[in-house]
Amino acid sequence: MSIRPFAFAVIVAATAVACTRNAITGRSQLSLVSESELQTTAVTQYKQFLSENKVVNGTSSKDAEMVKRVGSRIAAAINEYYTAKGQGNALAGYQWEFNLVDSKEVNAWCMPGGKVVVYTGLLPVTQNEAALAIVLGHEITHAVAGHSRERMSQVMFAQGLQAAGSVALGGNAKALNIFNAVYAPTAQVGVLLPNSRNQESEADHYGLIFAAMAGYNPQEAVPFWQRMASLSKGSNTSVFLSDHPSDADRIQKIQGWMPEALKYYKPVK
Repeated sequence: MSIRPFAFAVIVAATAVACTRNAITGRSQLSLVSESELQTTAVTQYKQFLSENKVVNGTSSKDAEMVKRVGSRIAAAINEYYTAKGQGNALAGYQWEFNLVDSKEVNAWCMPGGKVVVYTGLLPVTQNEAALAIVLGHEITHAVAGHSRERMSQVMFAQGLQAAGSVALGGNAKALNIFNAVYAPTAQVGVLLPNSRNQESEADHYGLIFAAMAGYNPQEAVPFWQRMASLSKGSNTSVFLSDHPSDADRIQKIQGWMPEALKYYKPVK
């Protein structure tokens, strides 16, 4: 979905109203809702989602154990990276959770505060732990880099919800509807405003670094995205594919970042 010229002009104007500079990427982002409020609302959504879907038991499933293992390593790598940059406070409130849900969808997502779900339909495409680490690194980067908050803020501003400071979610039905459209696991993530090229590049770039720091070979990103590109040409559609374009340009960029990512690579012993 493309942004209409008027909406784009409104969003550009909004950057002078309430912008924050991302602690790691350095990019200026529109932010009309606080991270703490997003995390509180995300916990409610996450618990509701888990109660309404079949969660694979981590104590009886090797796949569920793998998701928790890989996710925990990625989370530790992110904490290490942010702390080394003197930005550990940017992850305040994060209480990581990783769950595998029984679904044929080729999908994974991360909500604010580190609430992560992987669908079983993704695992035949990842095929190994390193490729799963690439996916989790990508999705978690979207969360820690505030990408969905940025998209949500853009829509809120365009709909007249801007204010001095941030917009409170509690009791604001319009703001909650926007939150649900952007974040809700049952909705197509990005239905209001797809991830921008900057956001996708940031998720790919830093996702590689976090996977490498977690001990997974970042070079697995290339064959994984090639498999995703092949899948997108078939009849099997997915939320993940609709919001994460897999193309030659993405793979070329990933190959360009590979030397940097490999500097962080410490194989899991």
